[in-house]
Amino acid sequence: MTFINFIINQIFREPALFLGIIALVGLLIQKKSFSEIIKGTFKTIIGVVILTQGTSILVNSILPLSNAFNVLYQIQGAAEIKPMGTDKFLALYGSQIGIAMVLAFLINLLVARFTKLKNIFLTGHMLFWFPFIFVATAVEAGFNGSGIVIFATIFTALYIIITPALIRPFVKEVIGDDSFTLGHPTVGLSLVSGFVAKIFGDKSKSTEDIQFPKQLDFLKEITITSSLVMFIVYIIIGIILGDEQVAKVYSADKNLIVYSLMQGVLFGAGLTILLTGVRMMLAEIIPAFKGISDKVIPNAIPALDCPIIFPYAPNAVLIGFIVSMITSVVTLLIVGKVGLFQYAVLPLTITCFFEIGTAAVIGNGTGGMRGAIIGSAVAGVIMIFLVGFSVPLLRNTVSDWILIFGGNDFSLWTIIARGISKLFGM
Repeated sequence: MTFINFIINQIFREPALFLGIIALVGLLIQKKSFSEIIKGTFKTIIGVVILTQGTSILVNSILPLSNAFNVLYQIQGAAEIKPMGTDKFLALYGSQIGIAMVLAFLINLLVARFTKLKNIFLTGHMLFWFPFIFVATAVEAGFNGSGIVIFATIFTALYIIITPALIRPFVKEVIGDDSFTLGHPTVGLSLVSGFVAKIFGDKSKSTEDIQFPKQLDFLKEITITSSLVMFIVYIIIGIILGDEQVAKVYSADKNLIVYSLMQGVLFGAGLTILLTGVRMMLAEIIPAFKGISDKVIPNAIPALDCPIIFPYAPNAVLIGFIVSMITSVVTLLIVGKVGLFQYAVLPLTITCFFEIGTAAVIGNGTGGMRGAIIGSAVAGVIMIFLVGFSVPLLRNTVSDWILIFGGNDFSLWTIIARGISKLFGM
């Protein structure tokens, strides 16, 4: 258990170290020189660290918007849900989560080695959060002891094996080759976006072909464009909130325009750092992983975190974020008015950016700009229903966590796992 805990807490939960070890193994198998091994391993680790820091900056730049929407769209008279909370749940069930994670990953390796499903799930932190969700689902379903571990292992293994394979053809259409697929809870929403875009889109016109007048040529720079868009969003929401609420939600000691401008710039900086880390990591992990693919698991491809696909259509990411924020807020207002959910469901800004931003890239790949817009609009609506229907299934455990990070495969697979458990009378 000491060794397993070390692997879980010190390696698997550190994406940079996890992928660094993968790169190291791949380079050793290829019998690269000592210098090439050190260079490839450390550049992979550094690239992931840069990517992670960019992600953290993006999340920090978005969080005040989440707080603002909490104030604007809190459903009055909603039933209160009292989960045990993430920290307490991790303290009680951390070992079961860890064991399920390691077992599921080993099953993934065996399946990749001996079947046609050749993807290997390498998004380290997601390898932790999926068994976390499935352990919670098992607890809610009344499992205990080894039953929890078996339940979580089975569903984690199914998820990390099946979903990267499902999204793989869509990723190939975006990047033009089969060098990687996605290992991220965006898959369900991205599949919806990809299919919808294929039906209603126009592949001849890409989001990346957007033409700007000569005077607005600076908007071709995604860093500038994203900063300006977030600046405008903060201003609009701030005006709607009013001075008193802005002081509480945004910042009490800054002018609205100054604060909004700095949040916009922070967003642009985070996106730039993230894309830099992605490019650096891709340049090292793909050639290094080839060693594993050639010698140990023939034809295997890595399933990686969603920002890995952002550089292929950065305009689509921004479009997906904006469009899904609009459609999800409208959906929230409608379901709140009709009283569909008996508890507060709030806009999911993080899911809108990462999951639906990715879905928009997939939509652009299958249906161009129109596909990206329509696909992310539909995904924004579905996201609200996914989180709404998954919350009561985690009522006593981690419903607080799913309200912030759900609306994606975490919610979808919670519904699937709970449904299957009921089907078999568990």
